[in-house]
Amino acid sequence: MEKLRIAVRKFDPFESTLQKLWDAFCLKHNIEIEAEMIPYELHNLYVETIAKKGLQNGDWDIAHLNTDWIFDAANEKAVLDLTSLISQNPPENYPEGWHNSLLHLQQLNNGTFGLPFHDGPECLIYRKDLFENPVEKENFRKQFGSELSPPKTWEEFTNIAAFFNRPDENFYGVVFANYPDGHNMVFDFCLQLWTRGGSLLNEKNQIDIDHNEAVLALNFYRNIVNNTAVVHPKSKKFGSVEAGMAFAEGQAAMAVNWFGFASMCEVIEESKVKGKVDIAALPHDQNHKTASLNVYWLYTIGSGSKHKQLAYDFLRFATSTESDKLLTTEGGIGCRKSTWKDPEINTLIPYYHKLEMLHENSLTLPQTPIWPKVAELIDQMVLKAIETDVTSEKLLKETQINIQKLQ
Repeated sequence: MEKLRIAVRKFDPFESTLQKLWDAFCLKHNIEIEAEMIPYELHNLYVETIAKKGLQNGDWDIAHLNTDWIFDAANEKAVLDLTSLISQNPPENYPEGWHNSLLHLQQLNNGTFGLPFHDGPECLIYRKDLFENPVEKENFRKQFGSELSPPKTWEEFTNIAAFFNRPDENFYGVVFANYPDGHNMVFDFCLQLWTRGGSLLNEKNQIDIDHNEAVLALNFYRNIVNNTAVVHPKSKKFGSVEAGMAFAEGQAAMAVNWFGFASMCEVIEESKVKGKVDIAALPHDQNHKTASLNVYWLYTIGSGSKHKQLAYDFLRFATSTESDKLLTTEGGIGCRKSTWKDPEINTLIPYYHKLEMLHENSLTLPQTPIWPKVAELIDQMVLKAIETDVTSEKLLKETQINIQKLQ
């Protein structure tokens, strides 16, 4: 029996939504073909779909790919250019239904290589109930001589994390995702760099991280993640999903993570913090402004798929207004403006409308075929910074030499 095969990013809301959408799609269009959905962790998903050429050779009809990989996938001709399918039969309200920041990363070589389905830029997630608690506010004022409110600077962030760190209650100031998977620590480094006015690119548009802002970024980050007086002790073992779960289970006052992990707190059964969470823009260096990072997930179709039309019909169905809203109530992040403004969604997740604000401040990673290799080098550099005493200057210089070899 032939099956439509879908490579899925392992995450409960993605898995449950996809199953519900496929069942509804089959019912609506009287389709009998089965879908085989296989969930993978980040690294394995990349290996199965792109590195092992699974999308090219027909192993996968549809795959969840994030925008870090789409440049690679398009250049390898692993994913189908959807331009002609979209022009014949566009998705509902395409492209006006989405914010521009969710449409450009998949536009490459005059083609469109995916449809956005899950997003939520990086932000500060915090325990609103604690920040608004009169006793906590009074104690904070006594200790620091200032008002307890969401931190605007990284210095305030550190003070607040120290204030809320209560290991005897299994409660910590902040939870990070420090598992070295080529993503979390790379993103954290970029955010530290950008919020200090630094850039990943030099004036020649080449990747260059051997400069002063990068030193400040790496110094701050290595210090805070090793600071046992502020940080969740399991941060080094956590990927973004595990860090998000720890926050949802009520183990930390703050997190720097994707917006999706804030909204998850309102909808998943395991959450112990429903109604107690809010989000804010990320802290920044005193003399610079906030920034966010926008990496989003796409539905893509394998260039080797034998079911291209069926796959595209399903993608249209899966990115409709109704489907986008379903993903959100399941614990993912819908990408459509209609979902962001939906009154029902904003009753469920009171800060959902803030997505627009985050998108206005969001930056993206350099679109270059070498980015996955650069990300690995930065990941190793941050890991070394956390685990050794080698100076940040030396680590940045060594990493930059290796990046040069790729450029």
